[in-house]
Amino acid sequence: MNILILGSGGREHTFAYKIAQSKNCSKLFVAPGNAGTSKIASNVAIKVTDFEAIKEFVLKERMEMLIVGPEDPLVQGIQDYFEKDEQLKNVMVIGPSKRGALLEGSKERAKEFMALYKIPTAAYQSFTAESLDAGKQFLETLKPPYVLKADGLAAGKGVLILNDIEEARTELENMLTHSKFGEAGSTVVIEEFLDGVELSVFVLTDGENYLTLPTAKDYKRIGEGNTGLNTGGMGAISPVPFADEVFMKKIEDRIVKPTVEGIKKEKITYKGFIFIGLIKVGEEPYVIEYNVRMGDPETEVVLPRIKSDLVEVFKKTSEGKLNEVNLEIEEQSAATVMLVSGGYPEAYEKGKVITGLENIEDSLVFHAGTSEENGTVKTNGGRVIAVTSFGEDYKQALKKSYQNVEKLHFDKMYFRKDLGFDLS
Repeated sequence: MNILILGSGGREHTFAYKIAQSKNCSKLFVAPGNAGTSKIASNVAIKVTDFEAIKEFVLKERMEMLIVGPEDPLVQGIQDYFEKDEQLKNVMVIGPSKRGALLEGSKERAKEFMALYKIPTAAYQSFTAESLDAGKQFLETLKPPYVLKADGLAAGKGVLILNDIEEARTELENMLTHSKFGEAGSTVVIEEFLDGVELSVFVLTDGENYLTLPTAKDYKRIGEGNTGLNTGGMGAISPVPFADEVFMKKIEDRIVKPTVEGIKKEKITYKGFIFIGLIKVGEEPYVIEYNVRMGDPETEVVLPRIKSDLVEVFKKTSEGKLNEVNLEIEEQSAATVMLVSGGYPEAYEKGKVITGLENIEDSLVFHAGTSEENGTVKTNGGRVIAVTSFGEDYKQALKKSYQNVEKLHFDKMYFRKDLGFDLS
């Protein structure tokens, strides 16, 4: 089978790594890819939202499966584009329809969906520029900290958590009337703050049946002790130690099943991933957000733990036969440490030479923001390299990842040294 993966990060390199192992994969392409994907697949210089160029390539190279990594093409409707095109409709697309992708594309839609299907989440209200004063009044009814979320896609950076009511009022105004997050912030969801430990649960669904994948926990803040600005993710571990059988049963009964039932009831075309961002408050799970694709860097710990042939699993997803799949999971824990450019998540430089890649032992290296020039691998993004290792538990896995991280170098390289600090 000829397969195309859309995306250029660590998530897509991990998909390529797993798919390249499949006996069902004949030719593998990644658009646009990175220096890591070029070693196991063919990179294609196409933007993930250039549907016309994707179509041309898919027809020319006779692609039979399209795996969509990032959220942008899903929210813009790539699944619908393929389904409505006579020449493309038989290509298996792993990713939901535009309507399904609204669960990530609109925070307001996600909240309404959760309310409708009685899925536990924080109390909230939505506001626009016209209802700015009402928004400020709603803030008065909440206890600090105050959570402000841009309704649309803001590359993981559209959420503010503020302790001061005056600052919350000012930032609400910045978002609604001064376009702090551009079009994404034209509607703002204000919700109550839930205090607890976060984790992520990943579900693969064909719109009727579903499989629950291994749990993961990622670390979003740039600074140790979960301080500083939010990033795309500084590392992850899987499985989450506190997600025991009892807790997972609550998640399945109260969150996963009603979510899939809601998708089915609303007749939404959904053949892909549901990423459920959760928080454990006391012993109870609440949904923070939905994403409609795999997370990054969680993919780098979740997929390596799946032993099953991923292409076979995706084929069954596309055919609506996920109930026939028995997912094999690696018992060992996995831990990923993300290396980032100095200055990230704010201004950073690209083009720094990366050395030491050939010295990594007993760990997996997934490229995120990298490029290659004349055999030299260079930085090409904020998050640069993910190092993933296995161990008997997350501590052992982390130790191995950190040992290998020490062998890598690029100018102003930064990583968090305290991953897992909140689990012991």
